[in-house]
Amino acid sequence: MAKRIRFIPLVLLLAFLLIPAWAMAGTGSVEGTVQGFHCVMMGKTCPVGKEDPVIAAERVFVVLTSAGNHYFVPNLDRAILARHVAQRVRVSGDINSKYKSIKAKTFEVWKNGKWKTVWSQAMQDEINKELEVGT
Repeated sequence: MAKRIRFIPLVLLLAFLLIPAWAMAGTGSVEGTVQGFHCVMMGKTCPVGKEDPVIAAERVFVVLTSAGNHYFVPNLDRAILARHVAQRVRVSGDINSKYKSIKAKTFEVWKNGKWKTVWSQAMQDEINKELEVGT
């Protein structure tokens, strides 16, 4: 019985220490436009009609929400984000609010009045398997 009583505070301490990690991460989606990180930090939006020069100048792209928050998408290749600069997008996946990032499971673009999935982890896994990437 004494061992059980000592075990309870340890479990409670461990749960208390893990609360910040649970609060920072969660599954959800982020909707906004793809913008160059430098533009966002300068308080500007990427100029429409000049996408190619912006893409050449920027190294990192983020999703900028209408509320002015930005999210990095670390598992999505730069080329995919660059292809959709200034377009309305939705990224679904695991959000980490501490690092302002989202690990994408799906990446959708608003086209012709509806969302179109242009990338997903499942699509990527299938292509990797077909091309035997990583073997």
